[in-house]
Amino acid sequence: MGTFTNIDVSRLRELQGTPDLLLVDVRTEQEVSRGVIPGARHVPLHMLPMRLDEFANAEVVVFYCQSGARSAQASAFVSGKGPREVYNLAGGIAAWAVKGLPLASL
Repeated sequence: MGTFTNIDVSRLRELQGTPDLLLVDVRTEQEVSRGVIPGARHVPLHMLPMRLDEFANAEVVVFYCQSGARSAQASAFVSGKGPREVYNLAGGIAAWAVKGLPLASL
């Protein structure tokens, strides 16, 4: 397991302007049906080992879930396996929603 950095919503907003950003929602299908952070890709946490190749060439990856716990697991698993920078959104999509930021659908 590698290392990653916890970030807040403000830092994620800054990173969203980065062309090499890969934003990944690791929640369940049911959770994702309620909305995602715009620009996110859905990869359920249990599928990460089977889809690890999707992250091999990524420069910057931000994982998020509902509260930040599952995405911390994803960040720890994926960091050191390819991406140069791996981040976990502390507080998850709940922190995003508290700020009143928009949600999208997949």
